[in-house]
Amino acid sequence: MRRLRLPDAPLPDKDGRLTAAAAARNREAILGVLLPRLPRQGDVLEIASGTGQHIAALAAHRPDLSFHPSDPDPVRRVSIDAYCTGLPNVAQAGDLDACQPGWAIEAAMDMVLIVNLLHLISDGELSILLDEVRRILAPDGLLSIYGPFLRGGQTTSDGDRAFDASLRAQDAAIGYKEIEAIQSVLTALDLSVELVEMPANNLMILARAPMVSGL
Repeated sequence: MRRLRLPDAPLPDKDGRLTAAAAARNREAILGVLLPRLPRQGDVLEIASGTGQHIAALAAHRPDLSFHPSDPDPVRRVSIDAYCTGLPNVAQAGDLDACQPGWAIEAAMDMVLIVNLLHLISDGELSILLDEVRRILAPDGLLSIYGPFLRGGQTTSDGDRAFDASLRAQDAAIGYKEIEAIQSVLTALDLSVELVEMPANNLMILARAPMVSGL
């Protein structure tokens, strides 16, 4: 787990909640895209749930679904559980490093959500992550990935350019990923891909598994 210097890093309150300004800003936009696409029933896994703000908001809207937050950072797991207090459809935050191989249970999840993670991991870790996510997706399951991406090899704003550079200065293996490369990998994994433009030059990738696994 990398220790990176990130802008506006939150501090916990007395209950252990971390409040990320970015999560507060993009919550409504993310809800607007995901709520109509959530599965009718079943289980939703969030990878690298961070503060817990997103999964708590989703779970509050859909008490009929079972939500499974996760994060390898114990401080963040405390925050996730604090945000989800009183939501009986949310499991305790799991200690999961999704960039390590072998964690996926075959066809166990109807949806997997990843928010603002891909630019914080290496290409090798990304490959493992996507392979494992593909294994855990049930037939017709949905993978949703939100975040900033390179488009045609370029960032889309001065702010993104500076943030990407700051990440690469801390660790040359990380940084913004090419959206075209991500689309190609997801297609090779037999997922149908839709891109949704989001505020602040972000994208939501919606990648759906076939109705019957293997077809």
